[in-house]
Amino acid sequence: MHIPDGYLSPVTYLPAYAVAVPLWVHAFRRVRRLLNEETLPFISALTALSFMIMMLNIPIPGGTSGHAIGTAVIAILFGPWTGFLSVSLVLLIQALLFGDGGITSFPINALTMGCIAAFTAAWLYPFLEKRIRRSVAAFLSGWSSIVLASVGIALALGIQPVIAADSAGKPLFFPFPISVTVPALVGAHMLFFGVAEGIFTVLVLNFVRRIRPEGFPVEVRDEEE
Repeated sequence: MHIPDGYLSPVTYLPAYAVAVPLWVHAFRRVRRLLNEETLPFISALTALSFMIMMLNIPIPGGTSGHAIGTAVIAILFGPWTGFLSVSLVLLIQALLFGDGGITSFPINALTMGCIAAFTAAWLYPFLEKRIRRSVAAFLSGWSSIVLASVGIALALGIQPVIAADSAGKPLFFPFPISVTVPALVGAHMLFFGVAEGIFTVLVLNFVRRIRPEGFPVEVRDEEE
């Protein structure tokens, strides 16, 4: 789901940077207040785990592949700003060191896989947890987070032929319209990668609860309040 360099026009990624930078600053300030000897090891470990699963691509029919992102787990345990910042750092390292994603596309990747996914899971999980089984709530929160992130990626790519074309109407960047990107990306994430993200979310949350049944301090879990 990482968008590489050369796929997005400056009309897309420059405004995205303008939106993302103040959000990163705000997220850093929020997360800095959360870090202590108790929370730092957990956040670091979950961020490293997010890095690892993003590097493990799952092949699917049609000759393509994708991966889980791990944003939902961090957001559910430590709040959406922590999930957003942690995954943004993962995406930046992957772009700089491994060429997975790009620098021009970095804000779009971060706003979708980081921000959209984190806030989706952080808001949806508490709502569902009160109404259905905890494991089902975790699965649906993880599934929804990556599916909505894929919608953002699909829209960012799909508008390129409209906003960036030459005088003859030939796309200058990504060539396929929304009618192609939405079914291809969102469909794959609904059927395959969303399931992987949901299962990952359930497994990790269950493991954390076993090793730390008392949970985290209220000020960490409820940073939005």
